[in-house]
Parts: sequence; structure tokens; C-alpha cells
Amino acid sequence: MTDGPDAAHQRPEGLSDITVEALGKLSEALEVVERIRGHLYSLHQLTGEADFKLDEAVSLFMQAGETKVAERIEQELIGRNVLAGRWTFQVVEEYDDGYYAEFKTIEKDARDELAEGKRHLYEAELKERRRTRGRPGHEARP
Repeated sequence: MTDGPDAAHQRPEGLSDITVEALGKLSEALEVVERIRGHLYSLHQLTGEADFKLDEAVSLFMQAGETKVAERIEQELIGRNVLAGRWTFQVVEEYDDGYYAEFKTIEKDARDELAEGKRHLYEAELKERRRTRGRPGHEARP
């Protein structure tokens, strides 16, 4: 069959509709977790950017003779932990090594056990239901 999904996106024999839907929801949840991870990396980078901008603020306050404000920023903000005992790189590492790694493992194990490791079966079948066969831009495959 050339006018349908490739073998990597065809439902294995005997896999039920509800299982395909459940795998789709699990995949969708993983996509949300991937977005969360991206936001954590944004937090990490933006916090570092803000911390370095504080150096500039301290320098300007010192030039302006506002040493009390400059010293408070240096002592209380620059290099401060964002969470108890943690800089953002530690938050990202803990998330990556814990929740994220376990989520990825469980999602992959479910696909391997139930669907021969195939990804996006729900979406592939959704594409087949929604595309217009024979119409340009609606091809099943590249």
C-alpha cells in the first residue's frame, strides 16, 4: 500500500482502538512534558542572563555613588540559589534525571510492549481519516 502510512506507522495486528488511543494520550502527555522541559531550560538561561545583568547594575550604582544598593545586590542577589541549595542547572538536572527520564522510559516501554515500538499510531490514523486522497498537499508520505 503506497497511499497510506508507512510500515512504521501502521497498527500492529490485534492492537485495539482503545489501546491506540491510550498510547496517543501517553504520547501527547510526553509532548507536554517536553514543553515543560523547554520552559525549564528557558528558566535556566533567563536566570543566568538576569544574574549577569545585575553585574552591570552594580557597576552603574557604584559609578553613581550608590554603594549601599550596589553592595546589597552583590551580597543578596548575585549568585543566589533560586531554590533551596540549587541554581537552575541543578533544577534542570534533577528534572532531567528524575521525572523526565522516568516519563520517557515508561512511554517507550508502553510502545515497545504494546505496539512493536511504533510511534504516533493515533496521529497516523487520524491523518488517514482527515486527508483527502489524491489531492496535492494531502499525500500519505513524503
